[in-house]
Amino acid sequence: MPAVTVENLLSLPRVTVPAGAGERAVRTVTTAPSGFEGEGFPVRRAFAGIDYDDLDPFVLMDQMGEVEYAPGEAKGTPWHPHRGFETVTYIIDGIFDHQDTHGGGGRITNGDTQWMTAGSGLLHIEAPPETLVMSGGLFHGIQLWVNLPAQDKMMAPRYQDIRGGTVRLLSTPDGGALLRVIAGDLDGHQGPGITHTPITMVHATLRPGAQLRLPWRQDFNCLLYVLGGRGAVGTDRHPVHTGRTAVFGAGSALTVRADEKQDSRTPDLEVLLLGGLPIREPMAHYGPFVMNTRDELERAFEDYRKGRLGVVPAVHGMSQDGL
Repeated sequence: MPAVTVENLLSLPRVTVPAGAGERAVRTVTTAPSGFEGEGFPVRRAFAGIDYDDLDPFVLMDQMGEVEYAPGEAKGTPWHPHRGFETVTYIIDGIFDHQDTHGGGGRITNGDTQWMTAGSGLLHIEAPPETLVMSGGLFHGIQLWVNLPAQDKMMAPRYQDIRGGTVRLLSTPDGGALLRVIAGDLDGHQGPGITHTPITMVHATLRPGAQLRLPWRQDFNCLLYVLGGRGAVGTDRHPVHTGRTAVFGAGSALTVRADEKQDSRTPDLEVLLLGGLPIREPMAHYGPFVMNTRDELERAFEDYRKGRLGVVPAVHGMSQDGL
C-alpha cells in the first residue's frame, strides 16, 4: 500500500493537540459488506448501515479492491451520468483513467486523486488503461461522494487533478504515523483539494503499536474507515480492522491506535479519516443523482435521457450505461 511515503517521518511537520481538547467518543462501529460496481470490480460499501445524519455531507464511499488482477481481468465503469454532488477517486495502488464530457480527465496512479464536481451534470467514465488490462496487477482505491448544498447543485462542472506529490505530509510527535492531507485543514496545514462543502480528508499510516491523536474541528462530523490492518479507536479502544467504519461523537480531538502485531499482508494500520460540515438539507438520492427533492431527481433523469448532460464521444464506440 504505497500511496505517498517518506523515508524519515521525523523530517515532517508534527501535528499536536491543544491542551484540554475534548476527546471524541466512538458512537458506532460497522463492518462494510462486499459487493461489485461498474463492470464487476469488487468493492466494500464503507457507509452501509450508517444513518445519513452521521454521514452528512458525505453520501457514500466504496473501497475498490484491494485486488490482484490476472491478465485480462481488470475492470472499470462504463459511461454514466452524475448531477448534484462531487466524486472523489483516490488511487492507492494501480492506475485508473478518467474522462468526462465537460473536458476533464487524466490518468491517476499511486497516491493521486481526481476530484470531479458534477454540479449541473455530465457523463464520465473510469477504467484501467489497456496496459493494465493486458498485464494484470494490483489495484486498490477509494471512491467517495460528497454532497453539494442546494445553492451549488447546478453549478458548472469542474475537474481537479491532484497529484500525490502535492498532498500535505505530516507526522505525529514521535514519528509513529504518516498523515497525507488530501483536502481540508489539519492543525493549520492545508491539503491541495478545493472543496465546495467544507471537509477534511486524510489518509494515515500507523506503524505497529503507534498512537495517533489528532485535533478535529468541533463543527465537523468525524468518520474513520480502515483500509487495512488492525487497531483500536477512541479512549475506550473499540477494536477495528479492515473494512470497518467508526463514527465519532462530538469533541475536538480523536485517538487511533495500531495493534502491536499486524499481519504480513498489511504491515501497518491504514485508515482514511473524513470530516465535514453537515449541510442539513433534505436529500433525494437515487442511482447517479443526489438532489434535494424527488421532482429534481425526475428532472435529472429526464435531462440525461434527452442528452442534456452530455454525449459520449463517438471515438469510443461505446454506448451509455442504461438507467
